[in-house]
This record gives sequence, C-alpha cells and structure tokens, in this order.
Amino acid sequence: MKIIIAGAGEVGTHLAKMLSNEYHDLVVIDDDDQRRKQLAANVDVPCIAGSPSSFEMLSQAGVEKADLFIAVTPSEETNIISASLAKRLGARKVIARIDKNEYLLPSNKEVFVDMGIDYLYYPEKIAGREVVDLLSQSFSTEFVDFANKKLKLVVFKLEESSPIINKTLLQASASRIDLNYRAVAISRNGETIIPTATERFKVGDIIYVITNEKGAPELVKYTGKSPIEVRSVMILGGSRIGIWIARDLENKVGVKMVEINRERCQKLVDELPNTLVLNGDGRNSDFLIEEGLEHVDAFIAVTGNSETNILACMLAKRLGVNKTIAEIENLDYIKLAESVGVDTVINKKLITAGRIYRFTMSTDVQSIKVLSGSDAEVMEFIVKPGSPAVRGPVKTINFPKDAMIGGLVRGDLSLIVTGDTVILPYDRVVVFALPSAINKIGRYFN
Repeated sequence: MKIIIAGAGEVGTHLAKMLSNEYHDLVVIDDDDQRRKQLAANVDVPCIAGSPSSFEMLSQAGVEKADLFIAVTPSEETNIISASLAKRLGARKVIARIDKNEYLLPSNKEVFVDMGIDYLYYPEKIAGREVVDLLSQSFSTEFVDFANKKLKLVVFKLEESSPIINKTLLQASASRIDLNYRAVAISRNGETIIPTATERFKVGDIIYVITNEKGAPELVKYTGKSPIEVRSVMILGGSRIGIWIARDLENKVGVKMVEINRERCQKLVDELPNTLVLNGDGRNSDFLIEEGLEHVDAFIAVTGNSETNILACMLAKRLGVNKTIAEIENLDYIKLAESVGVDTVINKKLITAGRIYRFTMSTDVQSIKVLSGSDAEVMEFIVKPGSPAVRGPVKTINFPKDAMIGGLVRGDLSLIVTGDTVILPYDRVVVFALPSAINKIGRYFN
C-alpha cells in the first residue's frame, strides 16, 4: 500500500516503525524540525518538511495515489483539515485523531462523512474504556473482547501459589472435559513463546489465554490470586483518560481523583459531581497515604509523566493495594513497569496503532490488538469460503508455528480451537501471532 502519515510525533513515529517492516510505500509529513530529527533517528522512512494541510505538501507526498492517509499530528484541527483535503485530492481511505468526544456522537457523524473522513479515533476514550474493562476482570493484566464478547483474550501473571507452576500445558488441561480456554502464548524474560504441549509454566510467567464466556471465571484459580471486588478507586491525574475513567465509575464505586493543578481541580469538580477531587502532588507519598491510598481496592495513575505513574503504583503496591494500573507512554518503560510490580500498563500509542494497523492489512481483519507486554498481536478474522483454513482440521492446514488459532465463533456458539477442529466459512476466528507470522496468516482466511 501507499501510506502517508501526517505527523512525526510519538504516534506517527511508532506507526511508521511498525509499517516500515511491512514493505509499504511509506512517507511522513511534518513541519517541526525536532520531530523530523527524532523520526529519522528511529526509523528509515522519507519525511517531507512542511504542513500536512498544505496542498503543495500533500501533492509532493503523492496523495492522489495514496491508499491510506493517517493524520496524527498534535493538532486536532490540522488532522481534520489534512484528512479532508487528502480525501478530496484522491486518497482512498483517510483516518484522523481527535481530542473531542462530541465529534464521535452519531448526530455529528454525517458531518465528517461529508468531509470525506472515513474513521475518527480518540485514544484517551479508548484507553479509558480499557481501564474500566480491566477493573471488571481484576485478576487480569490485560483483557480484550472479540466477536461481540463471545471470545476474550485474558492475560495474567503466575504467582508462586498458582496450581499450574511446573506443570506442562498438557498436564494443566488434563482434567478438563469441556475446553473453555486455551493458553496461546507465554511471555518469559522478555521473550514471547507459542507453547507446545510439553511447555512447563514457571513463576512470573505472563500467560495469554483465549477463553469463551464460560471459561473466564474459571481462570482465576490458575493465577494464584484471589478475586478482587473493586469498590473504591483512586485516580492519579485529571487527564482526559482520568476523566473518562472517573465518569464511568463514579456512580458505581467510590472514586477519589488527585490532581496537582488547582485550576484544573475546579473544573474537575464541575465535571465529576460524584468524584472526590483532591488537590495534591502524586509524587508526595505522605499526601497519598493521608488521603487513604492503602484503603482503596484499585489505584490508577494516568498523569502525563510515566515515571510518576510507575513510582506511584510501586507505592500503592507496597501499601497493599490489590490492583494497580499505570499509563506508560514511553515504550522503553513498559518492561520496567511490569518488573517492579505494576499490574497493568496502558499505552495510547499501542492502542492507536492497533486501531489503525488493521486498515493496512490486505486481509479483512475485523479487529486487532497490539499487546503492551509483548511484541505480539491478536487479530480477529472472518473466514472466507474457499480459503485454506476450511480445507480440513486445523492440524492439517500447515498453519505457521509462530501463530496460534485460539478460538472461533459460529453463530451463537463459541469454541476453543484444537488440532482436530474443522473451521467453516464465515466463522470468526481469533489468532495470536508473533511479528514473524503477521504477514503469513491472512491468506489462510482470505
């Protein structure tokens, strides 16, 4: 595909890095010298110096032949204008990042359709929803729904008390009659493994499991943790993500929000009538302790500073808080955060990348999730008639060894896939794939 990225900031650079490995015809436009230098230091793609909302720059980038135009500059207005211009000038599909929820309202959708914009995404809203979903599955470090919630990817870390420590995958599943879940990957010492039947589970392993609705509640016993009922939450940071989380939770559980800026606190009080807004510095451990940090069930750190979020979560863990979630925007810090005990990491770049990445694939991908604790991805496909996947049992279709089909949905039926499973046309399948497999698996369902 010919792809143009407007904006060489963190999101644009991360997308360029991902897409440069896919042999696309890729070009980036940005008018900021510093951002262009940082892009050049991270990825080898051509970058045009200029405004992406300029007719001249768009023409120079070859917009009339573009298959996909992605607007991810820091300016919402520039994104909307450049995406609309790109469509008018010939780009087949255009995507723009926004900062206002009102643009996503159904009553306003037609305006953007008339402007030629195919897809709007609001990373903070998506991230906020992910956090709320995670609180409902408190034992999981990551949680993704597929196929209208009939299948789920659940990610959890094995504690010493887990009953499957030192057992093989085969031994761990031997007592099950109905197969309602399946481990599709293990992350161990920074490496992601597609497990064989003889792979043994170890303390500290991060396990990726595909499960149907029946299987999810059963998984808690394998983590070595007790289920947590979240009745009180403290949120550090009155950011857009923090507001989304508080707004969703404040009528269900007790919510405290800590914000360092006094003026912003006044606005938050008006926006969040059932949230206790506290003016204070999240780096001050004495302040957090005084405000009852050790008594909350979950602590969520979503300030704009990754270091502050990690340190605050470490304090919360030390005080016995059951569930900690940190927004980490520096990708290099994700592994660090996990190693010091932060339960869950959210990253807007990875969230954004997953939403956009599916538009770059030649196969019809229904959804894709770029995982924060691994370099792998989970994808949902609808199987086409006559595709290689329907030619016999899964064990006979020569599926790549660096990927695994975890489950499928057929009408109202959700199944965990084994080697003997026969996939049928129009099944929705969920696939876990390492980077080396991503370009190979699409053809099996197309």
